[in-house]
Amino acid sequence: MTIQSDQLISLGYGRYVRSDEVVAIEPIVEDRGPGRRTFVWVRGLPQPVVASRSEKAIADDLLTRADDAAHLQEMRGLLRSLSRRLDEIPAVLRRIIREESGIDIDEVVREASRVAG
Repeated sequence: MTIQSDQLISLGYGRYVRSDEVVAIEPIVEDRGPGRRTFVWVRGLPQPVVASRSEKAIADDLLTRADDAAHLQEMRGLLRSLSRRLDEIPAVLRRIIREESGIDIDEVVREASRVAG
């Protein structure tokens, strides 16, 4: 695996770091939640930066070329949007869809959210 150099990596909420300055990434285990998903250790900083993105999403960006990373960001955004829209489907309709088609909307939302990072 090779870290792509000279790329800006999004940490979420408008914060970015240079790809070649990231020393380590570590998932937050305690007090993890919205806005607190990953510790990102950056060269020259004594404390890690708290990122709102998952360690997998950040690692993917570190290892992916800039053009491909932009495409991945677009795909993640689409998955997040799809997940939000599916999450708005009323419970009774979800149950009917699951019973009639075998498609579990709740599972689709969970999987899309997980993959989107």
